[in-house]
Amino acid sequence: MKRICYAVAMSLDGYIAGPNGEADWIGMDPDVDFAQLWSRFDILLMGRKTYEMARTGFEQFGTQGLEIVVASRTLRREDAPKVTIISELTLDAITSLRVRAKKDIWLFGGGELFRSILNIGAVDSVEATVIPVLLRRASSAAELCAANQPEACGTQALSLWKNVVKVRRPALMCCWIG
Repeated sequence: MKRICYAVAMSLDGYIAGPNGEADWIGMDPDVDFAQLWSRFDILLMGRKTYEMARTGFEQFGTQGLEIVVASRTLRREDAPKVTIISELTLDAITSLRVRAKKDIWLFGGGELFRSILNIGAVDSVEATVIPVLLRRASSAAELCAANQPEACGTQALSLWKNVVKVRRPALMCCWIG
């Protein structure tokens, strides 16, 4: 079975989104081989909010041949005819994705979906590219797990954020393998 990889951009102060969920602070780094990054995956798994934010870009630039899977209880098939919708996020649903994937699955975007999949024990790796900006008062990566429910996080989540493995100019690449 293929792996679920949460690949995410993170600010220097540990945020993965701006105060209103925006991602406009994430610039295109010419040193990053985006074609190589995209080639590792054949499924993009995201929540509804991330899908709605990224939808225009997918329509404009394409999806690099990847299948888009959206975990949502509210998104209707007629509103997103080109995506696969998972209405109930269960371990069986994730296992079904893993079985049909030919490459790894990119858990793309938002922290809510990351937390949900982490809670069912299905995140295999976390790769955070640290962007050299300070956001403050936004959605902190650590808050995603610890806010109001530290016990729901478990030690797996808490240990994920501690292991920096490789430095890349001008950003840091952090990789954790669970």
